[in-house]
Amino acid sequence: MDRAQYARTCTVAQILTLPEAIEALVHDGDCVAMEGFTHLIPFAAGHEIIRQGRRDLTLVRLTPDVLFDQMIGMGCASKLVFSWGGNPGVGSLHRLRDAIENDWPRPLEIDEHSHAGLTNRYVAGASGLPFAVLRGYAGTGLERRSESESPIDCPFTGETLAAVSALRPDVSIVHGQQADRAGNVQIWGITGVQKEAVLAAERSLVTVEEIVDDLELRPGGVILPSWVVTAVAEVPGGSWPSYALGFSERDNAFYEAWDQSSRDRDTFLAWMDRHVLAGI
Repeated sequence: MDRAQYARTCTVAQILTLPEAIEALVHDGDCVAMEGFTHLIPFAAGHEIIRQGRRDLTLVRLTPDVLFDQMIGMGCASKLVFSWGGNPGVGSLHRLRDAIENDWPRPLEIDEHSHAGLTNRYVAGASGLPFAVLRGYAGTGLERRSESESPIDCPFTGETLAAVSALRPDVSIVHGQQADRAGNVQIWGITGVQKEAVLAAERSLVTVEEIVDDLELRPGGVILPSWVVTAVAEVPGGSWPSYALGFSERDNAFYEAWDQSSRDRDTFLAWMDRHVLAGI
């Protein structure tokens, strides 16, 4: 089904609980994009994916940080598509490194890009194009590491450029501040590539701080109309320990503590059992 057909057949996003939404939209083997740039990271949705035991996922995110460290460490992922990875302001992601270096808890394939390259993959997917073209890969070493990037000669100038294949996730998940009861969503603050990820995906879930009767439109706000959103779930605090502008602040102490909580496999598993799996 193309986007125009989807718009004609499903003009109002479903309002679901978070467990209902993950059960309906995220399946084993899916390509799952979960975006948010320091701000509005969909932690609650990722934790529900862990609790529901999804496996063999291709996880996509420009900046995988603690959320993907947790999902990888719990065995959800078989592949990571990304453009930078780390615990911001702190250091490495120990569960990510363990998966790459030691195949624990399972081997992890990686597909690494620049921020511009991965963003353009989303844009191509959202635009219905097979690929995007940009400069920036020559000499980086990334051009030798990815099957989703290839050199291409410009038909007008003969210049060699980089082509990156379109990215069309099975499902994209983002967090926002508000949705109305028809499923229209508004996001404001640092917005990253949430819009592009949703528009590129076959299915999409937006968790929000609140569902309101009418959106309170804001200058610079990003509107995702209901026809591009498959489901909305009201999840107050759904981006913690990252932040939601106007609703919560970043929990910097959590990120610092995660460095120790995640270094050792047994300590990590005990933390996840107590703080995430206990939510079953």
